[in-house]
Amino acid sequence: MKILVLGAGGIGGLFGGRLVQAGADLTFLVRENRKRQVAEQGLRIESQFGDAALPVKTKLASELRPDYDLVLLTCKAYDLDSAIEAIRPAMSGTAAVLPLLNGLAHVERLNREFGASRVVPGSARIQLKLTPEGVVRQLNDWQTITFGEQDGVRSPRVTELAALFAKTPVE
Repeated sequence: MKILVLGAGGIGGLFGGRLVQAGADLTFLVRENRKRQVAEQGLRIESQFGDAALPVKTKLASELRPDYDLVLLTCKAYDLDSAIEAIRPAMSGTAAVLPLLNGLAHVERLNREFGASRVVPGSARIQLKLTPEGVVRQLNDWQTITFGEQDGVRSPRVTELAALFAKTPVE
Protein backbone atom coordinates (compact mmCIF):
# COMPACT_ATOMS: atom_id res chain seq x y z
CA MET A 1 0.00 0.00 0.00
CA LYS A 2 1.40 3.37 -1.08
CA ILE A 3 0.36 6.12 1.32
CA LEU A 4 0.47 9.90 0.97
CA VAL A 5 0.09 12.01 4.12
CA LEU A 6 -0.97 15.61 3.64
CA GLY A 7 1.23 17.44 6.13
CA ALA A 8 4.00 16.48 8.52
CA GLY A 9 2.70 18.51 11.43
CA GLY A 10 1.09 17.12 14.56
CA ILE A 11 -1.43 14.50 13.42
CA GLY A 12 0.19 13.76 10.06
CA GLY A 13 3.69 13.72 11.50
CA LEU A 14 2.89 11.40 14.39
CA PHE A 15 0.66 8.88 12.59
CA GLY A 16 2.66 9.05 9.37
CA GLY A 17 5.93 8.67 11.27
CA ARG A 18 4.64 5.65 13.14
CA LEU A 19 3.55 4.07 9.86
CA VAL A 20 7.04 4.68 8.42
CA GLN A 21 8.48 2.90 11.47
CA ALA A 22 6.12 -0.01 10.70
CA GLY A 23 7.56 -0.27 7.19
CA ALA A 24 4.89 1.57 5.22
CA ASP A 25 5.67 2.98 1.78
CA LEU A 26 4.76 6.53 2.78
CA THR A 27 5.39 10.02 1.44
CA PHE A 28 4.54 13.33 3.11
CA LEU A 29 3.01 16.13 1.03
CA VAL A 30 4.53 19.27 2.53
CA ARG A 31 5.29 22.91 1.82
CA GLU A 32 8.78 24.14 0.87
CA ASN A 33 9.86 25.15 4.40
CA ARG A 34 8.77 21.89 5.99
CA LYS A 35 10.39 19.91 3.15
CA ARG A 36 13.69 21.64 3.83
CA GLN A 37 13.37 21.17 7.60
CA VAL A 38 12.60 17.45 7.28
CA ALA A 39 15.39 16.97 4.73
CA GLU A 40 17.92 18.50 7.14
CA GLN A 41 16.73 16.98 10.43
CA GLY A 42 14.43 14.10 9.57
CA LEU A 43 10.91 13.82 10.92
CA ARG A 44 11.37 14.19 14.67
CA ILE A 45 8.89 12.81 17.17
CA GLU A 46 9.02 13.16 20.96
CA SER A 47 6.56 10.86 22.68
CA GLN A 48 6.08 8.71 25.77
CA PHE A 49 5.71 5.85 23.29
CA GLY A 50 9.19 6.37 21.86
CA ASP A 51 11.14 9.22 20.33
CA ALA A 52 12.20 9.08 16.69
CA ALA A 53 14.23 10.93 14.10
CA LEU A 54 13.19 9.41 10.79
CA PRO A 55 14.41 9.94 7.27
CA VAL A 56 11.18 10.24 5.28
CA LYS A 57 10.11 10.91 1.71
CA THR A 58 8.53 14.28 1.00
CA LYS A 59 6.94 15.88 -2.05
CA LEU A 60 5.60 19.28 -2.94
CA ALA A 61 2.13 19.57 -4.49
CA SER A 62 3.69 20.26 -7.89
CA GLU A 63 5.44 16.86 -7.74
CA LEU A 64 2.35 14.69 -7.10
CA ARG A 65 1.30 11.92 -9.46
CA PRO A 66 -1.69 9.53 -9.26
CA ASP A 67 0.23 6.57 -7.85
CA TYR A 68 -1.08 6.28 -4.28
CA ASP A 69 -3.50 3.83 -2.71
CA LEU A 70 -4.42 5.98 0.29
CA VAL A 71 -4.22 9.66 1.20
CA LEU A 72 -4.21 10.46 4.90
CA LEU A 73 -5.75 13.94 5.11
CA THR A 74 -4.55 15.69 8.27
CA CYS A 75 -5.23 19.38 7.69
CA LYS A 76 -7.25 21.79 9.80
CA ALA A 77 -10.95 21.78 8.89
CA TYR A 78 -10.75 25.40 7.72
CA ASP A 79 -8.06 24.37 5.18
CA LEU A 80 -10.23 21.69 3.56
CA ASP A 81 -10.70 23.53 0.24
CA SER A 82 -6.97 24.03 -0.35
CA ALA A 83 -6.23 20.51 0.94
CA ILE A 84 -8.62 18.99 -1.61
CA GLU A 85 -6.88 20.86 -4.41
CA ALA A 86 -3.45 19.82 -3.08
CA ILE A 87 -4.31 16.10 -3.02
CA ARG A 88 -6.38 16.07 -6.22
CA PRO A 89 -3.45 14.85 -8.42
CA ALA A 90 -2.90 11.91 -6.04
CA MET A 91 -6.64 11.16 -6.08
CA SER A 92 -6.95 11.05 -9.86
CA GLY A 93 -6.06 7.35 -9.79
CA THR A 94 -7.89 4.91 -7.52
CA ALA A 95 -6.71 6.25 -4.16
CA ALA A 96 -8.97 6.46 -1.15
CA VAL A 97 -8.82 9.34 1.32
CA LEU A 98 -8.85 8.91 5.11
CA PRO A 99 -9.62 12.29 6.71
CA LEU A 100 -8.60 12.99 10.30
CA LEU A 101 -10.20 16.41 10.79
CA ASN A 102 -12.35 17.92 13.51
CA GLY A 103 -16.06 17.34 13.06
CA LEU A 104 -17.90 15.42 10.34
CA ALA A 105 -18.97 18.01 7.75
CA HIS A 106 -15.87 17.28 5.66
CA VAL A 107 -17.03 13.70 4.93
CA GLU A 108 -19.96 14.90 2.79
CA ARG A 109 -17.70 17.33 0.96
CA LEU A 110 -15.10 14.62 0.26
CA ASN A 111 -17.89 12.27 -0.86
CA ARG A 112 -18.99 14.87 -3.42
CA GLU A 113 -15.43 15.47 -4.62
CA PHE A 114 -14.17 11.88 -4.85
CA GLY A 115 -17.16 9.55 -4.36
CA ALA A 116 -18.28 7.87 -1.13
CA SER A 117 -16.58 4.59 -2.07
CA ARG A 118 -13.21 6.39 -1.96
CA VAL A 119 -13.71 8.16 1.40
CA VAL A 120 -12.79 6.21 4.54
CA PRO A 121 -13.78 8.39 7.51
CA GLY A 122 -11.61 8.30 10.58
CA SER A 123 -10.90 9.97 13.88
CA ALA A 124 -7.84 10.45 16.03
CA ARG A 125 -7.65 10.95 19.76
CA ILE A 126 -4.32 12.45 20.75
CA GLN A 127 -2.77 15.70 21.96
CA LEU A 128 0.12 17.02 19.88
CA LYS A 129 1.93 20.14 18.91
CA LEU A 130 4.51 21.01 16.30
CA THR A 131 7.30 23.01 17.93
CA PRO A 132 8.96 25.96 16.17
CA GLU A 133 11.99 23.67 15.71
CA GLY A 134 9.85 21.20 13.76
CA VAL A 135 9.48 18.51 16.43
CA VAL A 136 6.16 16.66 16.65
CA ARG A 137 5.67 16.54 20.42
CA GLN A 138 3.05 14.34 22.04
CA LEU A 139 1.51 15.95 25.13
CA ASN A 140 -0.48 13.05 26.58
CA ASP A 141 -0.07 9.36 27.34
CA TRP A 142 -2.74 7.95 25.01
CA GLN A 143 -3.15 7.75 21.25
CA THR A 144 -5.91 6.16 19.24
CA ILE A 145 -7.02 6.15 15.63
CA THR A 146 -10.20 4.63 14.24
CA PHE A 147 -11.31 4.36 10.62
CA GLY A 148 -13.60 2.31 8.43
CA GLU A 149 -15.57 2.14 5.23
CA GLN A 150 -18.83 4.07 5.15
CA ASP A 151 -20.81 0.94 4.28
CA GLY A 152 -19.43 -0.93 7.31
CA VAL A 153 -17.62 -3.56 5.23
CA ARG A 154 -14.07 -4.40 6.30
CA SER A 155 -12.37 -3.84 2.95
CA PRO A 156 -8.90 -5.09 1.99
CA ARG A 157 -7.52 -1.52 2.19
CA VAL A 158 -8.88 -1.04 5.73
CA THR A 159 -7.55 -4.46 6.73
CA GLU A 160 -4.10 -3.67 5.29
CA LEU A 161 -3.93 -0.26 7.00
CA ALA A 162 -5.08 -1.75 10.31
CA ALA A 163 -2.29 -4.35 10.01
CA LEU A 164 0.26 -1.57 9.53
CA PHE A 165 -1.04 0.33 12.56
CA ALA A 166 -0.94 -2.92 14.58
CA LYS A 167 2.88 -2.78 14.20
CA THR A 168 2.99 0.65 15.89
CA PRO A 169 2.30 1.82 19.46
CA VAL A 170 -0.90 3.46 18.17
CA GLU A 171 -4.13 1.81 19.35
